[in-house]
This record gives sequence, C-alpha cells and structure tokens, in this order.
Amino acid sequence: MNLLKEVLSQEVYPALGCTEPIACAFASATAASHLGEPVEQLLLRVDPGTYKNGATVVVPHSGGATGNLIAAAMGAVLARPEARLELLRDVTPAMCVAAAAMCRDGMARCECIEEAADFRVEAEVVGAEHRARCMLAGGHTNVVLLEKDGSTLIEEQTAASGSESVSLPYRAFLRAVTLHELIALVPDADATDRRYIEQGIDMNLAMAQRGEAMSGTAGQLRRMHERGYLAADLFYRTKLLVASAVDARIAGVDQPVMTSGGSGNQGIVAILTPYQIGVELGVERGRIVESIAVAHMVNAYVKCFLGELSVICGCAMAAGIAAAVAIVHQQAGNDAEKTTLAVNNVVGDLGGLICDGAKPGCAMKTITAVDARIAGVDQPVMTSGG
Repeated sequence: MNLLKEVLSQEVYPALGCTEPIACAFASATAASHLGEPVEQLLLRVDPGTYKNGATVVVPHSGGATGNLIAAAMGAVLARPEARLELLRDVTPAMCVAAAAMCRDGMARCECIEEAADFRVEAEVVGAEHRARCMLAGGHTNVVLLEKDGSTLIEEQTAASGSESVSLPYRAFLRAVTLHELIALVPDADATDRRYIEQGIDMNLAMAQRGEAMSGTAGQLRRMHERGYLAADLFYRTKLLVASAVDARIAGVDQPVMTSGGSGNQGIVAILTPYQIGVELGVERGRIVESIAVAHMVNAYVKCFLGELSVICGCAMAAGIAAAVAIVHQQAGNDAEKTTLAVNNVVGDLGGLICDGAKPGCAMKTITAVDARIAGVDQPVMTSGG
C-alpha cells in the first residue's frame, strides 16, 4: 500500500462548494441517475454533523440559497454524479429553478438522523414509477448502498450489517501507528503526486485571489492593518491569504478548492499555510511540496481519531496540527522533539475550539489558528497547570 497515494486519492480532491451540502448533492444525483425518469420527490437524511455543517452555507449555482436541502434538490434534478464533488458546475439556471420549486412546494424534505454517530448521507428519490436510494458513509463520495425499487445495486458489508462505522482500509493502518512513525513512513512523492499537490496549491491560491476584495474576515484584517493595529509581517500575510480563500469559498464562489481530509477549509489551511510560510522563508519549492504532502497525511491521521465531522473545529485541530507539522518538516525534517513541541502548542492553544457549522465565521477561526500554527513551531512547549 502506498499510503500517500491512498490519502491523496481518497481525501484530497477538488470540491466546488462546502463538502457537506455537495455530498448531499452527490448522493441525490447518484440515486437519481438510476431512477430512469424525472425526480418528483426527494427525502434527504443526514447525520447531525452534516446537518450542522451545511445548514447556513451558500451553495454554488443556487442563486445565493443555503443549506443541504437545496444542494440535494439540485443534485436530484441534475442526476449526473460523474463530476463527484464538482457536480454542481453543470447545474443550469433552469435546473436551479426546478430544484428551488421542489423545496418550496414540499417535494423535497430533510431529516436529521439523530442516532448517527459518524458521517452519513441518505438520499431517496421518487419518480412517477420508480424509486431509488443512495447512502454515503466513511467519506463524502463513498457509496455504501444503492437501491432501485427495493433491489440492491451496491452494498458494502458494513451497510448490510447496520454498522455505524464505515472505514476505508488505509485508515486502520493510520490508527495503528504513532505520528512520528507515520511521518517517517511517508514515501517520497513521485512526479504524479507532486503535480497533483501543485495543482492544489494553484487552485487554493486562485480562490484566495477571488476573496481578496470581499468584505469578510480578510477585509477586516486589511482594515486593521490600514489603521495600524496589524503589522504587514509573516503572520499578517499568511492570515490574509488563508482568510481570503475561506471567505470566497463560504460565499459560494463558483470555482473549486483542493480539499484535505475531505474538507475544503481544511484543504485551504493545510495547503496555503505551509505554502506561504515556505515562500516567505525562502524554502526550496520541492521542499514546500513535500511538506504539503506531509500535511495531507497528518490531517488524515488526526481525523482518524477526531472523526469525519467532529464537534471540534477540524480546521483548527486536524488541519492546524497538520500545517504545524508541515512547517517543522520544512525546517527540520522528521525531528521528533520539534514535531512534538509544535503539536502540543497547537493543541494547548486551540483545544476545545468548537465547530458550529460552515459559515463566514470559519475564516475567523482559521486566522486564529494560523497564529497558533506559526507560533507553535518556534516557542517552548506549553505545559498544563495553573
């Protein structure tokens, strides 16, 4: 098993819009693609984390509408899941109107699966003569169950047994190693991996450019700098870059970002933070790319324990730890002591930062975390006690 390739293929991919609503769109589009007729009714059922994360975020191509249900309705009308988490790029204005009408007229409904402990999305679509159902678990595009008219088309063993936990094979390996063992095991990225990581850098930088002129968190940072509250230093420039990308993404800007751990905001943090630090400190480009590979691996590792959708902010904890370890890797390689100090400092500073759903405030959390990531690499370890 090439662990880096597994992580890059399963958790690092382009996504247009917040990944939870888009996963809902993917599930409904997958079900609708097997229906063979137009969708007349839609029932969307999601776990509490997905329900929370997608509640108020703007969905691309929706005309400014928010939430999981409109995304799922758009996917059901589109009925083409091939583009995975970029599928809404193919939604036309007429499709958007039809999806909005489904929601308005009560033909599309959303329920929360209160008992679901892990990521789960179920989309059931009904036409004039047929019905189909798709279930996702263990990942935003991981189909574990697909049915049409009661006949099973796809079914994983975990779905058949009713298990709440669906895990991809490489995650069992991640859970069995320590962080230092993991970093030591990260294989050298080959030319294909490097090009893919470079694509992620370019993609997320492009999103940051789209957010530069917005009046969100990045705009607040600029105004604070203009008034003399913030110096134009490494901290400021890194926070401005990250916040600009998050502002644009959460606002529903019509272009993708590269995810990490299946999350767009985590991808922004895990990629752009070590990128900007490396560029500012004159780190060789190849070394920066290697450090981002490490960041993707560490983000996947932390999320094996934190959970796919946790009550704790994944941008701060999972991607925050990943970015800090990546910065250490740029400067000192797999130095166990320095890596431990960086991780402990991030956890000590940001532990307990909750996730209350994807929304504009995510950018504020990411810039708070940038301070912890950069400072955490180059200061004595925080200790417990009063």
